[in-house]
Amino acid sequence: MPASWRRTFLTLWLGCFITGLGFSMTMPFMALYIESFGHYSRTQINFYSGLAFSVTYFAQAVVSPYWGNLADRKGRKLMCLRASGVMTFTVFLTGLATNVYMIIFLRLLQGAFSGYINNSTAFMAGEAPKGHSGAIMSQMMTASVTGNLLGPMFGGAIAGIFGYRAPFMIFGVLMGIVFLMTLTTKEHFTPIPAKEMKPMKEVFAGLKNRRLIFFMFATTLLVQMSLMSISPIISLLVKQLMHGVGNISFVSGIVAAMPGFGTLLVASRLGNKMDEVGPLKILMLGLILATCLFIPMYFASSPVSLGGLRFALGMANAAMLPAVQTVLTISVPHEAFGRIFSWNQSFQAAGGMFGPMIGSAVSSIFSYQSVFLATSIFVFIDFLIVFSVRKMA
Repeated sequence: MPASWRRTFLTLWLGCFITGLGFSMTMPFMALYIESFGHYSRTQINFYSGLAFSVTYFAQAVVSPYWGNLADRKGRKLMCLRASGVMTFTVFLTGLATNVYMIIFLRLLQGAFSGYINNSTAFMAGEAPKGHSGAIMSQMMTASVTGNLLGPMFGGAIAGIFGYRAPFMIFGVLMGIVFLMTLTTKEHFTPIPAKEMKPMKEVFAGLKNRRLIFFMFATTLLVQMSLMSISPIISLLVKQLMHGVGNISFVSGIVAAMPGFGTLLVASRLGNKMDEVGPLKILMLGLILATCLFIPMYFASSPVSLGGLRFALGMANAAMLPAVQTVLTISVPHEAFGRIFSWNQSFQAAGGMFGPMIGSAVSSIFSYQSVFLATSIFVFIDFLIVFSVRKMA
């Protein structure tokens, strides 16, 4: 492949890695950071930290279609610069916040202008050589996954030495570096004048397999919702399995990180296989495997068994969202990449917002383990949807 293409890929991969690293470096300590601003009750801490988490996804879901429209007119590189540039300031200022309301506002602003990882994926989808889309989408996923794995360790060490503000400030500086790195990339893009751009309604009407596209949006929503539904209760479940004895925070971190290790192990191979047999077959494999793995999690009796099952779940994860992105890449005209990927980002953000809410509700009414059964139902429904449209691709 051309040297310029490899350079662009490596730059965007590193940018996604830093974005994932910074996110996971700061979010685990959000509740503790908020707690440092005053004497809040447990209910208030849960509410404020949950709000600070969800407003970002809410803003993403609302504004992503607008940014997608602009991406198709101005290019994906500009959207990556917009996201990294604004995040440089919003994240850094979060480290300087003086009250919880400033944090919530900055998180809302961050969500409205974020999207580096998704726009980088759309960027590479447009630059990808023919026949390599699956491998490239899978490798782009490993960037943020690797960052998410390493982030809590770096964040924990930095927060322990310098306090909770420091990880946010360092993340802001790193995003500034990402902005400068992205500035050096070259995008092979021909701007489309606003007058010549088709309305989204016409774009969807012109798609030969628009039902497939809509089902991929639904898949993104359900997959992200299923993955995020477990987030609020992992540490609480681990505490229950350990009977409140031992280093619960450390063990919870390992259990939470296990899917990432599984994803890294097989992502590259699955990406190449996707290019050979087609993304929908790989997607169905991932969905049925995830369904089967969530069920035994309900019966997990120790952190070791839960961690092992989550490691296997990570392998299934590598077969899901990258497969959806590959389907979109090969099914959508190049001039509509930005808008289609942004709509997909909106559904992904909605899944990130609804997933924790559903997980918290189910665990409050029934038990922590019940979340796994509810999640398996959602994933199996998604499998049935994809199975019904498999011949459209």
